[in-house]
Amino acid sequence: MDPRLLEILVCPVCKGSLEHRKDELICKSCRLAYPVRDGIPVMLEGEARPLNAGEA
Repeated sequence: MDPRLLEILVCPVCKGSLEHRKDELICKSCRLAYPVRDGIPVMLEGEARPLNAGEA
C-alpha cells in the first residue's frame, strides 16, 4: 500500500489513524479491521470486522 495514501486515510468511525497489516487496515481505537481488496481499501463500517481479544 502506498504510504502517502495511508497518511491521509482515517477510520470512518472515530477518525483515528490506521495501521496497515497484510490485507487489512487496523483501527486500534475502534478495534476494527477494514479489508483491502485488490489494493483498494474498503472503508465502510459494515465491511469491517471486529478484532479479537488477542489482536491489536
